[in-house]
Amino acid sequence: MKIQGAVIIEQGVTFAIVVVSQTVTNYTSRAVRVRAHLSQYFRNMPIILMSQDSNGTPHYYGRKDIVAFLRSIRLDQIPWKEYHIY
Repeated sequence: MKIQGAVIIEQGVTFAIVVVSQTVTNYTSRAVRVRAHLSQYFRNMPIILMSQDSNGTPHYYGRKDIVAFLRSIRLDQIPWKEYHIY
């Protein structure tokens, strides 16, 4: 399976951001399950899930301080990469 994401180091914190569908970020139980699954690929780091609504506005799910940081930057500032996970 291919996913879009990024690993970012900001102010000494290393975290992962992963693109998901809006049906994941809209429901806490789904978001928790997806983050738990992804934790085996992004070990020992907080995982932030990101979806976009029909207007292209990003919506984040994860650690509040990291979400606040991500809301302060543009999506094109994130070093997106394609990851292959199994």
